[in-house]
Amino acid sequence: MNVRAQKIPGPDHPITVAHNPARVVVKLGDKVIADSVNSLTLRESSYPPVHYIPRKDVDMSLLERTDHQSYCPYKGEASYFSIPVGGERSKNAVWSYENPYEAVSGIKEHVAFYPDRVDSIEEFGAPEAGQF
Repeated sequence: MNVRAQKIPGPDHPITVAHNPARVVVKLGDKVIADSVNSLTLRESSYPPVHYIPRKDVDMSLLERTDHQSYCPYKGEASYFSIPVGGERSKNAVWSYENPYEAVSGIKEHVAFYPDRVDSIEEFGAPEAGQF
């Protein structure tokens, strides 16, 4: 049996998960892959922030699950999806922690995108109070 080490975020490796008030839109070619006002932003140590988008806001019909997996001792096992319309460039472009560790449990049922494997990941500002 292969037991993997699990680590807890702390001062030496902080991780935060917070609601992103902006609208996040992911595009590839002429396709909108994801469009959400319910995304989460995960900030981990010195890495760039990552948007985790709820699966309900992703056109999952455009994704194809792959056999690729990776492991993070802070988050757990990641599963991957390719975006076939993007060809080879978009292979394993999307990942998801389907059973994340407790410290980041909020990202369950969410996916994230590699910025260099899609055409854009854009944030549109949240409206000010009273504006629609």
